[in-house]
Amino acid sequence: MPPWLDSGRLRSVELDLRGARALHRAVSRPGVLRLLAVCSRVGDGPLWFSLILLWPLLDADVGWLGSRLVLAIGAINLVIYWALKRSTRRLRPFDRCDDIRACMKVPDPFSFPSGHTLHATAFALLLSSFYPALGPLLWPFAALVGVSRIVLGLHFPSDVLVGALIGAGTASAMLLVAT
Repeated sequence: MPPWLDSGRLRSVELDLRGARALHRAVSRPGVLRLLAVCSRVGDGPLWFSLILLWPLLDADVGWLGSRLVLAIGAINLVIYWALKRSTRRLRPFDRCDDIRACMKVPDPFSFPSGHTLHATAFALLLSSFYPALGPLLWPFAALVGVSRIVLGLHFPSDVLVGALIGAGTASAMLLVAT
């Protein structure tokens, strides 16, 4: 690898580490820790599965289309997510930095990309496209899910950024195809 390219990569890695450390300091505030732990838990899979099942019952006009889109987006996201997780095998911040601790249990040892952020962003985009009035609630929630994953010591900022980009990209693509 050319030295100039490698030095840029090393600077990016260092910035990622500094960002993770800086945000992780917020866990020293119990209220922040509790709020972000709740956001992270709410962003787990059961919320999204419940939404898929309930959406057609809550809105017969849009619910069936929405649920099918969610399933398609979810399937595409899982393929991308697991391919990246297994190919990059990036260790989580708490495994790489002595001054970062895991504030929650993790489902696997790898951090890249953030699946929680990926799904929260995809759902925020999809739901706010059908129900624009929900946007002011959905987007801050998706952002809190992403930030929570960094503060809780589970992801680096770049994991969250890439997760959000994948989620937004797949949801946007499926909306374009479906409408």
